[in-house]
Amino acid sequence: MEKLYVSAEGLEKMKADLAALNERRIRVADAIEHARSLGDLSENAEYHSAKEEQAMVHARIRDLEDKIARSVVRDTTDMDTSRVYTGATVRVLNLKSGQESVYQLVSPVEADLMAGKLSTQSPIGQALMGLAAGEEAVARVPAGELPLRVVEINY
Repeated sequence: MEKLYVSAEGLEKMKADLAALNERRIRVADAIEHARSLGDLSENAEYHSAKEEQAMVHARIRDLEDKIARSVVRDTTDMDTSRVYTGATVRVLNLKSGQESVYQLVSPVEADLMAGKLSTQSPIGQALMGLAAGEEAVARVPAGELPLRVVEINY
């Protein structure tokens, strides 16, 4: 079973999502019961729609349960915090454009680029992993090669 390194915030979000899905599962079961009471199931669109939703909810619940079971909250006390690892907030200089960006490196399940959370498995995330402040790397992105320098690392 492969470990999934997540932040404490990410783990809590997954648990909250799981609780919400479990509540939704109950509402979907009630909708299925109501649709059954309407009669002929072969032509009952409400029933078929509710059954599809039930399957999607159950699949999402199984996925979240698996991820939560494999989750390990990264402890920075025994880690070299002078280097970029999961959980680091990194200020990066794009050497091509001269523009700085700030990313928090997170596991793929927590990735949200709009919130500045970059997956460690993305091309930029992979290029930054293990670097120290001042070190440079080249990320191979769809638009080509992107030269980067780590400016600052915070945990």
